[in-house]
Amino acid sequence: MQATVGDRLHVHSRTVGAKDRVAEIVEVRGAEGHPPYLVRFPDGHESLVYPGPDSVIERSQTQ
Repeated sequence: MQATVGDRLHVHSRTVGAKDRVAEIVEVRGAEGHPPYLVRFPDGHESLVYPGPDSVIERSQTQ
């Protein structure tokens, strides 16, 4: 998995009835675009994330 700042991390829910989570990648801390990623959720919360197999990168429209 590789990402750049501005991409979105989409984490698919593994629980019935729970919503997927989407966050903007604000910092890439791994080498060559690899995790971990510092992400910002729509509510302003920031978290350091090591994405699992239920996650996908959505490329930024500006790239």
